[in-house]
Amino acid sequence: MESVQEAVERYRVPSAKSVWQKSRNYRLALLYLLPSLVLFGVFMFYPMIYSLYLSFFFTDAQGSPALFVGLENYAYLWESASFRRSVIVTLLFVAMTVPAGVVLALFLALIANEKLRGIGFFRTIFASTLGMSVAASAVIWLFMFHPTAGILNAMMLGLNLPAVSWLQDSTMALVSIAITTIWMNTGFSFLILLGGLQNIDEHLYESARIDGAGYFYQLRRITVPMLSPTLFFIITISFINAFQSFGQVDILTGGGPAEATNLIIYSIYREAFIYYQFGPASAMAIVLFAAVLVLTLLQFKFGERKVHYQ
Repeated sequence: MESVQEAVERYRVPSAKSVWQKSRNYRLALLYLLPSLVLFGVFMFYPMIYSLYLSFFFTDAQGSPALFVGLENYAYLWESASFRRSVIVTLLFVAMTVPAGVVLALFLALIANEKLRGIGFFRTIFASTLGMSVAASAVIWLFMFHPTAGILNAMMLGLNLPAVSWLQDSTMALVSIAITTIWMNTGFSFLILLGGLQNIDEHLYESARIDGAGYFYQLRRITVPMLSPTLFFIITISFINAFQSFGQVDILTGGGPAEATNLIIYSIYREAFIYYQFGPASAMAIVLFAAVLVLTLLQFKFGERKVHYQ
């Protein structure tokens, strides 16, 4: 028979853990996240909060707040014809680059996903722009767009077509920036889409071929639905990156000619670091942030409905 002491121990109710003991896992998680939180705080959250603070002030040439003006900087943006034009130019730029860039990357990924001899070489070529900096890419295209020595106009003349003022003409300048941006971003989008294609179960295609389905039927009914999470990610990232395009604009056109390529992000740079108007520049940055946030949330709300998760 068990002793009285053993019976007491068997029926003893475990003592409740203290709050400190219960929070042990949370404290460990925060400890692991601390380096990332510090980096995000220093390089993202603090600049964003300080920009919001500066947007309510007139500043001196050093960017220090000088006079509180409330919403006057935002009213200035509303009345500024230059800012309204930069909004229109930015929307046109996004409309040109995002759909064309995603379609081109998907087309290249479909080609590179085929099991052909030597396809690895083409995969490397298609993804090569991923390893190039914005400055280097923009300089390459700057030479290609040159009105007299550029290869593009040489090809036009070789086809008995008139030369084009790619960067000097207000109509073609934005198109030229869009072409450069699509080329620069294709490598990343291609690589992600290729990975998504290679993760699709091959048995789905085998079953479709047994049933007599053709290539385009498989593409519409199998490839695109199964690739939809990857496509949704690429569209979202491309959309955000298009609003943040700066380096190619600065190197190729400097916002010109006649503000034809003056995207919002370049307008912020010009207002802050050329005119030293940090208050209106901060207001532009907050407006851009809010616009991208709202449009991204709308994309998640309506676009994610068509995403097929396995």
